[in-house]
Amino acid sequence: MGVAWLLGFTAYFLHYGLDGRPYAPISQAQAQIVLMIGQMVAGAVAAYGITRMNRQVRGETRAKGAMYGYAWFAGITLVAIIAIRLSPQLPPQEAGLLWGGGMLTIVAVLYMVGGAIWINWQMFFVGVWVAAVNGVGVLLGAGWHALLTAVLLGGGFIVAGLWLRRRA
Repeated sequence: MGVAWLLGFTAYFLHYGLDGRPYAPISQAQAQIVLMIGQMVAGAVAAYGITRMNRQVRGETRAKGAMYGYAWFAGITLVAIIAIRLSPQLPPQEAGLLWGGGMLTIVAVLYMVGGAIWINWQMFFVGVWVAAVNGVGVLLGAGWHALLTAVLLGGGFIVAGLWLRRRA
């Protein structure tokens, strides 16, 4: 997910700029395509890994995992429905901020919930970190949100993944 967010939100940052003027000739649709392709690849890799890891899991733990997975689907679907409904009524930058901020809110909350379900403080604090970066970015505007998300979340996930892999 880190690479997808780094590339996708960097494309958005180059589209928005920090003062509302683009830094590169990248349209909002092109930035969205970069982000969506990255997320689809990351989602497929994650689904494959989770499926392989959970083959031996049974009972209550498997049920918790399934419900948690359905919560991701429901949350993302609901935010998409809300954003589809409200986006046409907003300026393009604000519509993009609605989409990005709304989706990252789901990510933050579900990481915190996952940490609570499995008593995993690292997972919980990842959710807190995503919430904090998302909240500051939304307050600062679309360009800042994209920059902070790309660097602090996308880059942060990459660094954390490499660090955890090295520890293992």
